[in-house]
Amino acid sequence: MSQDLLPPVAPFVTAELVEALSPRLRKRLDAGVAKLAARPVVREGDTVRIAVDDDTELELHVVDGTVTRADAIRCGCLLAPDCLHRAAAASAAPVGASVPPSVSASTPVSSTPSASATASAQDGGPEGAGGPEPTQDETALPARLMAARAVFDAAAAVLDAGADGSGAVLQAELLRAAHTARLAGLPRAAASAVSVVNGVRAARSADPAHRLPELVEALRAVLGVAHRLPTARGPELAELRGTVRQPYIPDGSLRLYGLFSEPVLTATGYAGAVTWTADAEGRLYTVSDVAPGGPGRATGAADRAVRIGDTALTHRELSRAGLAVTGATVSPTGRLGAGAGVRAVRAGGVAWSAEPLDRLWAAPVAEQVARVLQGGHDLLFLDVTLAGTVREATGDCLLADCAGRALRLTTAHQDPALPYRDNLRLLAAARGRRLRIVARLVVGPLPRALLLATEHPADPGARVDLGLDRLQHADLPTPADLSATANLPTPAGAPAEARAADEAPLHLLRRRVHQGVSGGRRVLAFPGGATGDGARLRRVGLGTAADLLDELHAAAADRARDAFGRLLPADTDRFARAWLASAVYTAEAERALCAAAWGADGMEVTVAR
Repeated sequence: MSQDLLPPVAPFVTAELVEALSPRLRKRLDAGVAKLAARPVVREGDTVRIAVDDDTELELHVVDGTVTRADAIRCGCLLAPDCLHRAAAASAAPVGASVPPSVSASTPVSSTPSASATASAQDGGPEGAGGPEPTQDETALPARLMAARAVFDAAAAVLDAGADGSGAVLQAELLRAAHTARLAGLPRAAASAVSVVNGVRAARSADPAHRLPELVEALRAVLGVAHRLPTARGPELAELRGTVRQPYIPDGSLRLYGLFSEPVLTATGYAGAVTWTADAEGRLYTVSDVAPGGPGRATGAADRAVRIGDTALTHRELSRAGLAVTGATVSPTGRLGAGAGVRAVRAGGVAWSAEPLDRLWAAPVAEQVARVLQGGHDLLFLDVTLAGTVREATGDCLLADCAGRALRLTTAHQDPALPYRDNLRLLAAARGRRLRIVARLVVGPLPRALLLATEHPADPGARVDLGLDRLQHADLPTPADLSATANLPTPAGAPAEARAADEAPLHLLRRRVHQGVSGGRRVLAFPGGATGDGARLRRVGLGTAADLLDELHAAAADRARDAFGRLLPADTDRFARAWLASAVYTAEAERALCAAAWGADGMEVTVAR
């Protein structure tokens, strides 16, 4: 069964179906999900049918693309509606992001919208910004405190079990907590909790797109929001609460120049494309087309017309042309709305080397990195010289010289349906070629970025969207074109520098933080698991990191016994707080190391779109 064929199921539906199961059926739920995944699926309009066996069918009825009621999942077996199949189908389907009818359109939702929020907000419709600005002394309401506590406890249970042990029951508990938080007006916590569930499912299904650091970040976000909210006041409380939709504000007339397009393919079952544009002052704007779908939609969305005004430009064409917009509405992140009052027509584009786009690459690299670390957009506009490949534990990456620094360029997405990986391999053969690129910063102790777009290796006037266009061997420059290049960084010298940075003692704490997410508390509770790590951290002056590591292991191994010698339940709250402290410290330390690696430490910039 392909998950692409299953419709998204609202979180509260999955939670309701799992909660209704008997204890005996709950123990069998994970096996039921695995068994159902092997059964054939047929989709006919708004109805999806799964053949449970030769005589029994399971039906999912979709409304507006999502299953929003428990009775919309029907099974033909003798035990229905109390059977295992309904809960297994809901647990196997993608998590829907629909807001239940009891939540108004102005209720706050996540300040970092998911792909589904991107899709629903493209029309630039009602701007539910979450009510009036809070006073300086305003605190969270009791109902929100209870919802935050429920989210923290459910996320702590997932952390205690680890991704390997967090089956459908624990996922459903976290989805229920997310639903409670959304009803209580805590959409940021709700969205973060759903992100954790998606990450756990990707990890357990060996999804090629799964990245452990992303799951670590999702858990850090949901635990951090739930932990901080009880003591937050005023503006901090409003930030932790979040907003339903990013507000779209009028921005008059815009003259935009296409930069590049990138595919979107998420673990939540959404796919599409986003095209980046810039105005004459260098401010960035995006045009997106994201909806439920799989890799096919991600690759095909580039040839769909953009949803702004009456223009017939496709995303691929817009990335190389321009757009004149009147009555524009723009979100705080630069996303263009597509409301009824917006008008847009095609205009001429310019090369990356011409004004006004050239000014994006004229900004110093350190200044660009400082902007990203201080909350601006995460794109880097770099001039690099390709220098071959470097072997890493996760595979080869492209090495380049960027203003005298050894920069590692990696694939933006690992799905084989997208051409990122193949294009990166071909670019490695153009060693010595100087290119202008667009990349996304990866925060870490080494200069590293995800390569998104580049100038054509043999034609500087053209550009290549690496997630949508496929390079061929004929596109590479000839050896004669590269022979004149001199003074290049040698790939042989860079790995030594990289190994020295990788061996920085901070990785001793980072590794334990990641192990806790993948394997749970029991992995960190092994005796002698951190022998000498704390001492090594203290020897280099990282005393706080050493104390956090010791507390993390102590919390993991803390299992008291009752008067009869039986193990008492583990203190998941202590372990979650110890892990959260270690994760926050690691993230902030890595940001400082990243700034130092790029020469951006201590630099203050004005963050703009």
